[in-house]
Amino acid sequence: MGGIELLGLAAGAMTTAAFVPQALRTWRTGSARDFSLPMLLLFCTGLSLWLVYGVLIASASVVAANAITLPLAAYILWVKVTGRE
Repeated sequence: MGGIELLGLAAGAMTTAAFVPQALRTWRTGSARDFSLPMLLLFCTGLSLWLVYGVLIASASVVAANAITLPLAAYILWVKVTGRE
């Protein structure tokens, strides 16, 4: 694995780790009130596109970061849409 891919893995790990507290808070409180629906829709769509892009260019760092963050964001979106707030 080259230096550029390691840089991507580090960046992906940091951005994914930054989102984990949001998902945990949503899990604990059962509320996504603090999130806007348009932001969550755009974020999940963007993560999905990044994931496909990562697969197409065979980038482990892009795939890993987005494959982990997408379910976290999708969970928050699900809580928001189902009105469990």
